[in-house]
Amino acid sequence: MRLAIDEALAAQAEGEVPVGAVVLSAEGEILGRGNNQVIRLSDPTAHAEIVAMRAAAAALGNYRLTGCTLVCTLEPCAMCAGAMVHARVGRLLYAAADPKAGADGSVMQVLNHGSLNHRVEVTAGVLAEECSTMLTSFFRARRATTKSS
Repeated sequence: MRLAIDEALAAQAEGEVPVGAVVLSAEGEILGRGNNQVIRLSDPTAHAEIVAMRAAAAALGNYRLTGCTLVCTLEPCAMCAGAMVHARVGRLLYAAADPKAGADGSVMQVLNHGSLNHRVEVTAGVLAEECSTMLTSFFRARRATTKSS
């Protein structure tokens, strides 16, 4: 999770929402890293999880991430959760719940939905307070900047 937090801090330094992700092989090798890049790339799909999964798939030469673990600082949205299912990610560890867009049960249930053909082992709440505080502070500062403009 510390590596994902480093990625989140890199996103924040670029003015992006501080979310970071890392994909690990079954052996614990780092296959891909990602942080939010939606503003920098003008790409609504450039969420941290997607960026990390793209890098991991490229490293493996395979779009299937079977047996891999995705570590993320925030509960995935529907798009990212759907991509995890399609990529056959084996395990997800995430920190903070996302009460506005979370797709592991906070708002909707995409991961491990009964109609889908793949299950992801999920561990939630890893360093949740630290990651939640980082996000809250980011948005508080952004609102303060917007109000003073």
